[in-house]
Amino acid sequence: MQIHVVQPGDTLWRISQAYGVNLNELVSSNEIPNPDRLVVGQTIVIPILGSYHWVTRGETLSQISERYGVSLEELVRINQISNPQNIPVGLRLYIPQKSRPAVDVSAYIDPKITGAQSTEVIDQVAEHLTFLTVFQYSINRDGTLDPVPNDQPLINAAYAHRTVPLMVVTNFEEGTFTTELATAFFTDENLQDQILDEAIRIMIEKGYLGLDFDIEYVGSQNRERYNQFLRKARRRVKEHNFFLSTALAPKLSGEQQGVLYEGHDYPAHGRIVDFIFFMTYEWGWSGGPPMAVSPINQVRGVLEYALSVVPRNKVMMGIPLYGYDWTLPYEPGGRRARSISPQQAIELAARYNAAIQYDTESQAPFFTYTDEQNRRHEVWFEDARSIQAKFNLVKELGIRGFFYWVLGRSFPQNWLLVQDNFVVRKRV
Repeated sequence: MQIHVVQPGDTLWRISQAYGVNLNELVSSNEIPNPDRLVVGQTIVIPILGSYHWVTRGETLSQISERYGVSLEELVRINQISNPQNIPVGLRLYIPQKSRPAVDVSAYIDPKITGAQSTEVIDQVAEHLTFLTVFQYSINRDGTLDPVPNDQPLINAAYAHRTVPLMVVTNFEEGTFTTELATAFFTDENLQDQILDEAIRIMIEKGYLGLDFDIEYVGSQNRERYNQFLRKARRRVKEHNFFLSTALAPKLSGEQQGVLYEGHDYPAHGRIVDFIFFMTYEWGWSGGPPMAVSPINQVRGVLEYALSVVPRNKVMMGIPLYGYDWTLPYEPGGRRARSISPQQAIELAARYNAAIQYDTESQAPFFTYTDEQNRRHEVWFEDARSIQAKFNLVKELGIRGFFYWVLGRSFPQNWLLVQDNFVVRKRV
């Protein structure tokens, strides 16, 4: 497929004519929320196999061949070019689709977000998923797990699409991750055994096929305790041939300081678990200043460190399915940013006639607008370009795959690009 960036004067009809695609298909495949009022800088994924290139002044066919990694002979044959040495400016060349690597793709789902539409959300995207990671079973101090209410339909929906359901266990207490609960858990062997017994019982009863530990704010004091627990957990889950994974904070080095980072031992987890969800997002977050949620330069740094200590086939890159709308001026401790979907970001830009800009360093779109109360806003989100940049990084690094936080926020262009870039492995 091809990504078109809306320019001044563009209309959907003109775009459909330029690429030779049906206008209704263009609207429906992208679920364009503003078909009659496109925004400058908005991206539209063109639903074609391969892509098009329009020849510019001074370009040669050999340069175009090298740019797209397609042989000169193939370009000549496919486009029926009679004189390869003299191609006219403006000629539309068809570029065939490249081979697609196979990857694992996962997505977290939190029924608190998706609610009654949880199974519908799964049905819409699970063909593009290897794993469905169901958030969350919280550890209780009495050895029980606080369950995900009515998760059986979610598990059944995953199976209907040959998607592996994973059970997420967290140290979530009173609405937040807590170091205190992590310490209580990692220093009590009996509590650990009770939780593992309970988790495996639930997995067998409900049909989960893997166990994902999302234990956050662990603290340096619990680093080796966490490793020891994972070794025990691995022995237990492998008796049932279950997958074992962890979700880890984004670190740029092994010495990174802070309670969020110090307890997560990349090399040890890389030796113990089957794969790791590296949470490469939340640089831009609701309580911080406006910036990209998942800037590609930071994501690359995390993955390059991870690959120096973790096997390549265990690395899963995190991708956010959301952005933030900040009210300006930003003040530490002040008004928190509002979480929005990529579709909502486009709707906001259309409503306030705001041109979308693109930051090339972070590879992320953003725009500003003024609301009805004369308050300035800054919005950072994901679009087709930022997702393609992340997919290019996945292919460049040759890692196992990627995952999403979190389902329930509409982003149809993402799933078009998954299909265009990869073959999604199915493991059930």
